Amino acid sequence: MEITSASNPKIKSVVKLRSCSEREATGEMIVEGFRECRRALDNGYRPHAIFHCPELYLKNENEPQLVDDAVKAGASQFTCSRSAFLKMAYKDRPDGLLMVGPHVSRRLSGLKLPENALVIVTESIEKPGNLGTILRSADAANVAAVIVCDRTTDIHNPNVVRASTGTLFSVPVVEASSEEAIAFLSSHGFRILAATPHAEKLHFEVDLTGNVAIAVGAEQYGLTAKWMDSASLRVRIPMLGLADSLNVSAAATILVFEAQRQRIAAGIDKVPDFVPWHGEGKHDH
Repeated sequence: MEITSASNPKIKSVVKLRSCSEREATGEMIVEGFRECRRALDNGYRPHAIFHCPELYLKNENEPQLVDDAVKAGASQFTCSRSAFLKMAYKDRPDGLLMVGPHVSRRLSGLKLPENALVIVTESIEKPGNLGTILRSADAANVAAVIVCDRTTDIHNPNVVRASTGTLFSVPVVEASSEEAIAFLSSHGFRILAATPHAEKLHFEVDLTGNVAIAVGAEQYGLTAKWMDSASLRVRIPMLGLADSLNVSAAATILVFEAQRQRIAAGIDKVPDFVPWHGEGKHDH
């Protein structure tokens, strides 16, 4: 089907999905951009529809294959004019690819974890960009799952998808209350790590191998007492300048990569072979 008008009902329905209430009511979300759509499809995501505008392609010749793959996964295909696509595009510089599909959240009861699992727990994270960045770091550090507790931002927000660069689809994401998460982690033998400026030990002075859950809290207030009281590992990240704290996504990244460093040294994780980058593919960086 070809859509030429920005006032087409299909276009309007996509625009409405920018609203959390609309996403909750329909159970659908927006996935925009080549990299985000590609990673979603590569991880088994089955979109309901794909909207594309060849005029906005970055011309690296991979876009038609992505559209075909989305259709094979069950998506209805809509070819859009430039004006129609720009009406629903969320990105600052859209590349002509947008999918609509179901939510991706899981439940704790269905979470299957490997031995020596590394997990990130977020408590009441408010900013979609921070949550998305944490997911991106989780993917890079081979984190087994991200547990989103007492959420104050919708994990299906387009800004979460964008900031995660599509890794929302590669890392299992679970929503739960803090009480549920603490009980689950305790029953599975996890040590919970909490960062606090009042801790005696630095973040690289504790053992982060085995089953470890790194807990990070709200941007303004940090972790609540329930998480601090449940933490068997309390550490601080050394702050040598004027600032006394870090952005929550930066702190989570520092902690999770220290855990990864220890796991690589212990032989739990393996560093992939080095692959030289030759600059091909505008979508890959």
